[in-house]
Amino acid sequence: MSSPANALPLTIATATPAFKIKSRQQSHWHDHIGHLLLICACIGLAVFLLMPVLMILIHSVQDQNGRYVGLRQFIEYMSTPALRQSIGNTLMIATSVTLLVIPTAFTFAYALTRSMMPCKRLFRTMSLIPILAPSLLAAISFIQWFGTQGALKGLLGGTSIYGPIGIIISESYGVFPHALMIIITALTLADGRLYEVAESLGTGTIRKFRTITLPGAKYGLISAALVVFTFTVNDFGVPKVIGGEFNVLAMDVYQQVIGQQNFNKGAVVSLLLLLPALMAFVMDFTIRRKLQSQLSARAVPYVPKRNRGFDAMMFVYCSIICALMLAVLGMAIFTSFIKLWPYNLSLSVDHYYFGLVEGGILESYLNSLKLALYVVIFGTTLIFSTAYLVEKTRGLNGVRPVIRMLALLPMGVPGLVLGLGYIMFFNHPSNPLSFLYHGMLILVLSTVVHYFTSSYLTAVTALKAIDNEFEAVSASLKVPFYKTFLRVTVPVCLPAVLDIGRYLFINAMTTISTVVFLYSPDTTLASVAILNLEAEGKIGPATAMATLIVLTSAMVCGLYALTTRVLLKKAQRWRSTV
Repeated sequence: MSSPANALPLTIATATPAFKIKSRQQSHWHDHIGHLLLICACIGLAVFLLMPVLMILIHSVQDQNGRYVGLRQFIEYMSTPALRQSIGNTLMIATSVTLLVIPTAFTFAYALTRSMMPCKRLFRTMSLIPILAPSLLAAISFIQWFGTQGALKGLLGGTSIYGPIGIIISESYGVFPHALMIIITALTLADGRLYEVAESLGTGTIRKFRTITLPGAKYGLISAALVVFTFTVNDFGVPKVIGGEFNVLAMDVYQQVIGQQNFNKGAVVSLLLLLPALMAFVMDFTIRRKLQSQLSARAVPYVPKRNRGFDAMMFVYCSIICALMLAVLGMAIFTSFIKLWPYNLSLSVDHYYFGLVEGGILESYLNSLKLALYVVIFGTTLIFSTAYLVEKTRGLNGVRPVIRMLALLPMGVPGLVLGLGYIMFFNHPSNPLSFLYHGMLILVLSTVVHYFTSSYLTAVTALKAIDNEFEAVSASLKVPFYKTFLRVTVPVCLPAVLDIGRYLFINAMTTISTVVFLYSPDTTLASVAILNLEAEGKIGPATAMATLIVLTSAMVCGLYALTTRVLLKKAQRWRSTV
């Protein structure tokens, strides 16, 4: 008697002709359910993404009384020297961070992929530390190191950390892992046959690097540069903490909305903030399409050879980078456990107990946990189901391209812009969905929409690896698509589903730009609490909250690794041959 794994190809082979014969028959009742869900997904993305952005566009050409004023507010903004300077400051900061991070990340990635140095896995894990923490942690930590009362304030001479220098190094710390992951992927996909041919022809190391390595990784480098540039332009947490009087566009949006309650002028700045993000998104999308066509041929993985001198240099370089990352995180953790920096360095848990528990701030941490759990459950289900409906069901072919386009748009919309759009749209008295405003649900929806694109692309990649014959068999046997989805697709794509859940959880714990305009006194989040505590000068409780976020994210990553190992052994046992 044959096993189910051996019988599966026979079942597909015999059922496929039946599907072809019946393919012209009318749709089954469950196909109509799929069509309805597709339409709901399209409407949902339009309401929770397009409408908020459209409201920003409308408010940018109106005054505070709702009268149409055309481009007057844009002219007023550009005619103000201080505000106009924010544009130049933003571009300067983003360019500087990009020029600093890309070579640093490329060298680190080159060491991981082109050397035989020890501790590669450890270095790779340590390089992802900044992802686990909100961007505010780096800014606070650098103040503790180089501020007016910092431990190493003398190293900067007479230069103040409060300003462009502080923003640049803090942003570089936060975006380094994002650039690193993209560049590692680009270097890993190199064709080893090219290096074998070059070596057989006696080509030197520098020439191989210039003619093979760099051309092969150019799309990854450009994509990483665009991601770094976009992240830096959109972030406002770091400039808020360590920027001093050095204004950037993201801070202008925050000050116009929170400080002056001028939503119309905030809409103007949001559109200016949206332009570089959209330009980077279009360029990145174009590059990714070219990259996919470039990787259509079969390639042999590159296997590095041992070179003691080169391996030693790469080991030292990676050790220095990781030591700097640990120093940033370590200073924040150390600050959370001392009584008063820098006057009383004795260890204590006062900042955790009196600063968070007795101060009522711990509720913000619990709210972040709730938000992260809701985002994981609701977001993972929504995103993966939407990707399945688009890629694997039949009918409504005109709706699918629209959903694909809407699913990619959140990548080009900064969090601040999305959050401001949510205020203008959902806080409007004539909007029947205004009841969502100031509740936990609007925080969940905004977070899911903000991080929709990356998760959606992950789901699509996993779904495209599954042969469409499974759906063909289900259709020929009149099996509803949702049964195929639950019994076949989800178990097969379980690694991708878990990966999406982990990604959404960590980002929900650390996000601030999207939710800073949307929280209420009852739904204050941990990242927002850090911002408020730092503004009040309560550095100890602020670092304590940041430490809790890091520990929570690290525990979830560990739980993810354990869960993945256990579940995949059971759910994907069919992959093993007996």
